[in-house]
Amino acid sequence: MAPKTPFRRRTRASPLRSPPADAKAYRYDATVCEECHSGDDDDELLLCDKCDRGFHTFCLRPILACVPKGLWFCPLCAADKKPKQFPLIQTKIVDFFRIQWSLEPDDLGSRKRKKRSGGLAVAKKKRKLLPFNPSEDPGRRLEQMASLATALTATGAVFSNELTYRPGMAPRLANCACYEKGGMQVLSKEDTETLNLCKKMMENGECPPLMVVYDPLEGFTVEADRFIRDLTIVTEYVGDVDYLKNREHDDGDSMMTLLSANDPSKSLVICPDQLSNIARFINGINNHTRDGKKKQNLKCVRFSMNGESRVLLIANRDITKGERLYYDYNGSEQEYPTEHFV
Repeated sequence: MAPKTPFRRRTRASPLRSPPADAKAYRYDATVCEECHSGDDDDELLLCDKCDRGFHTFCLRPILACVPKGLWFCPLCAADKKPKQFPLIQTKIVDFFRIQWSLEPDDLGSRKRKKRSGGLAVAKKKRKLLPFNPSEDPGRRLEQMASLATALTATGAVFSNELTYRPGMAPRLANCACYEKGGMQVLSKEDTETLNLCKKMMENGECPPLMVVYDPLEGFTVEADRFIRDLTIVTEYVGDVDYLKNREHDDGDSMMTLLSANDPSKSLVICPDQLSNIARFINGINNHTRDGKKKQNLKCVRFSMNGESRVLLIANRDITKGERLYYDYNGSEQEYPTEHFV
């Protein structure tokens, strides 16, 4: 993940409103966190815009990775609303994900599964990446896609399964893997074909066997909806591509490093706040504790593909059905604060 500088808004250390004439009625120094009852870590102590109670970002459940922009309301003042479920209607889901193939029981998936089944043992022996194995039941796939559509709708994002290059951000020509500091591993021809197969399956309505659920402690999180083998491509990390220098003061908590260049002005990040897929909702481990590290079952790897950098989330061990997915947000950078992660 790309390191970020929190945008200070409504913290005890940086009040946005002027205190009233009666200073005793408005003492920021007296503000403490309602959860841990400490006034330390001023920069992380959020003040509710309605009641002025204080809460550390890391004491909230789910935690906030950084201080949010704009108005913020504490759990007591905010309406207790669960995300509204996306309607489980095939035509709506087909339209939401722009699916190009009907979700019938004996569709493209059954034929592709037969074609792939003979190559899995060979792929594992050669340590090649594996395509995800969609659920056979088309009704279950609808439920999986509806869960993702619910999360995307609740966060105000639109589904996309590709890196996007918008005017005013980094152009596609800027995504040149040769700029990577120390070089970047090249995705092999076989693995490129596997990734393209995963993309094609998604276009045809065969989604990864994943379910997005809402947890009061972790927020949106992703669970395996069937067994996933080691080295399976779970998803690609996608979104708008921009220069890191343009996002150094961005409060987005989901930015991903795309290119770490020798020349910092050429470094790129993926910003999934407006266009994204299921990768945005896969949570990170607390890499400061042994139990946190044990939860990791995905690895985040950047590859050079046709000269461009791409980010893949890949299973780094067998994953059982019902297991939640986690990866290390830091990788080798060790700059993303994870010590307060659940």
